[in-house]
Amino acid sequence: MDLGNHLFHARKRRGLSQEDVAEKLGVSRQTISKWETDETVPDIRQCKKMALLYHMSLDELIEFDLDIQEIQETIDRTNGKAEANVDWTKAWGKKYPVLLSYQEKVDIPFYARRLKELLDEIQQESQFSRQDAMLVLKDILYHVWKSGREKPER
Repeated sequence: MDLGNHLFHARKRRGLSQEDVAEKLGVSRQTISKWETDETVPDIRQCKKMALLYHMSLDELIEFDLDIQEIQETIDRTNGKAEANVDWTKAWGKKYPVLLSYQEKVDIPFYARRLKELLDEIQQESQFSRQDAMLVLKDILYHVWKSGREKPER
């Protein structure tokens, strides 16, 4: 489902007309129509206002399938300073709750030591920077996980 469709259905669920929404947001009815037909996209401030108006979270309002190009553009726009301010565990924990609770069940220091050893080996053997070695290790873990998913479970 696309963003425009989400906006349309959210508005309809609240029983509001395009005119009602336009008046509350301080935009024209045509603007609402363009958002709902994907001719244009509302800015983040307008999305936040609509989320409040429709009694939804911002995530619920804008949840739609991104294509690879949009994901790549988002990655390209993210700078190190912005990335440092994101609590990735908390952000991903909304989708994968185990990230918020595994600390009670997993011996983190034990696995951290083993992973650090692997990270050190990759860095030394390949002459990668620390960050590059971490990215390579993360990619290897992903491929191991993915290959395990493709095999039928017993």
